[in-house]
Amino acid sequence: MTRVPVDGPYFEDLRIRQRFDAPAATLTEGLAAAHQAIVGCRLPLALDRRLSRRVVGDVLAAPHLVWDVAIGQSTGATHTVVANLFYRGVVFRRAPALGDTLRTVTEVVGLRQNSRRPGRAATGLAALRISTTDQDGRPVLDFWRCAMLPLRDGTLDTGHADDLTGIGTAPAPEDLAGVTAGWDLDAYRAERPGPHLDGLTPGTVFEVAGGDVVTSAPELARLTLNVARVHHDAPDRLVYGGHTIGLALHQALRALPDIVTVVGWHGCDHLGPVRENDTLRSTIEVERIDPLPRGGLVHLRSHVQATRAGEDPADVLDWRFVAVLA
Repeated sequence: MTRVPVDGPYFEDLRIRQRFDAPAATLTEGLAAAHQAIVGCRLPLALDRRLSRRVVGDVLAAPHLVWDVAIGQSTGATHTVVANLFYRGVVFRRAPALGDTLRTVTEVVGLRQNSRRPGRAATGLAALRISTTDQDGRPVLDFWRCAMLPLRDGTLDTGHADDLTGIGTAPAPEDLAGVTAGWDLDAYRAERPGPHLDGLTPGTVFEVAGGDVVTSAPELARLTLNVARVHHDAPDRLVYGGHTIGLALHQALRALPDIVTVVGWHGCDHLGPVRENDTLRSTIEVERIDPLPRGGLVHLRSHVQATRAGEDPADVLDWRFVAVLA
């Protein structure tokens, strides 16, 4: 009998320009419904098919469903991940519809071994570029994330010492604006009560009353093809970062119920661990508004805290994203 261990990659297994493929995934109604049940979705265009067809021309897939699947497809490179440090430069090149199929390629673009610390396992940082296309090869998402991975051999010095501070490209205004350029935002504005763009002021901070409990964490990871072991099989299992981000969007839509869609992120920093049964609460700040020929880009910042029994609230997420309002 031949025994083949299925494990890794570990940090020392990675090399620059190494690429990882994943199974393609079709965005079905069932996938969307299961995702909504776990992280919520009050985005009008993802709920109202008639409105979506009128505004978009098709049945829009919720943006957080799309990025959750893309991130999940990238985890073949990070099965042994200890933590995700950041996401940068997330930009929708087009907004997929239900029925579209996503394919994702993950490329290693930077490696840096961490300094050793007494009593701690040896680790390194891997910067990854994640490129997602649809069934016709059209770009959907293009972004970077940074993952911390352990070394299989804790005594090894890999020599990897890349500067990762400059990894990622900030979204260009024309890229952010291009996602909804052909949409009928006048029709959206006519049908939805608002508040719309003209009701917002930079500097406004929305404090969302009430929180959302984190449940079905491994179910969401499996649903979105996320194979990172820390979300499935760990003594102190962590919640998938996309779960926290999805609940943050769910709460942002309570503050701004007529967000048309999310077109990109400036950045996303995970400030602390989230665990199942934590309760998440958020504030949403309007940082800037950029008018478009129709509607505008609203630059938002979500600060999320987690509360758990017997502990003070802890900061867990700082997410800066860009939404379109009519």
